[in-house]
Amino acid sequence: MTVVLGLLLLLAVGGAACVVWAERGGPPWVRVVARVTLALGSAVRAAGRSRRRGLNRGGSDGGGDGD
Repeated sequence: MTVVLGLLLLLAVGGAACVVWAERGGPPWVRVVARVTLALGSAVRAAGRSRRRGLNRGGSDGGGDGD
């Protein structure tokens, strides 16, 4: 499990480095990695938003605590 988390951290840091490098005019492969990194970040944010909406919807049913 530690190895998997370490690899994910390495990919995230590498992707962030490619985003910075691409903004400064890096080679084409860096721009591709940067685009993929930004797209994955957007997808993760969107998934988190929809999950939070689902949790809020389920928690606001007005059920109360039964008193």
